[in-house]
Amino acid sequence: MVRRRLNFALVVAAGVAASLVRAQETSEKSNVESIQLDGARSLAEFSVKVAWLVPVHGRFGKVHGTVEADRFRNQAIVDARIDANAVEMSKQSYEDWVKSDEFFDVAEHPEIRFISESFPLQRLRKGGQLSGKLTIRGIEQPASFRLDAAECDRPAYDCAIRVDGSIHRSDFGMRSKRGMLSDKVDLHFEVFAISTGTQLSP
Repeated sequence: MVRRRLNFALVVAAGVAASLVRAQETSEKSNVESIQLDGARSLAEFSVKVAWLVPVHGRFGKVHGTVEADRFRNQAIVDARIDANAVEMSKQSYEDWVKSDEFFDVAEHPEIRFISESFPLQRLRKGGQLSGKLTIRGIEQPASFRLDAAECDRPAYDCAIRVDGSIHRSDFGMRSKRGMLSDKVDLHFEVFAISTGTQLSP
């Protein structure tokens, strides 16, 4: 009889513990908000030097993705996607070249993607490091960028979240014209979010 009561108590305790875990998971999930990036206002730019001196600029006008904001932990994850085919440059010949298989190879890899590591939400306001994985030409590499301090009280809504950094194109399989074209590519992002009536950062 004592053993049966003990087993019953253990079963009840296990059930209560499982219910508490499920309740906590549900509570945590309810605090995660998926915020859509505003593709109409967001942009990505790159710059690479020709003959190691003259910078050539390009701009992507189509940036989409999400910010997963976890209010329970005050953390966020950015998932940004860039349409590599929507590049704009000063000359059509430049556009054709960066779309070719020597550079972005948009026929085979039309999307550039960056997924960040989890970072504190207040970093959107105060600035700091933004690390994650960058995929170009189907090649994924670790990347680290710098978040600028916000210029307004509601970053991503009333002002852009500005991100800067650089990569080496050879890390992503772009090794052509190394005698005349710098391996270093500077990147700049200005990201807006579609307003949900709430503030993204604390």
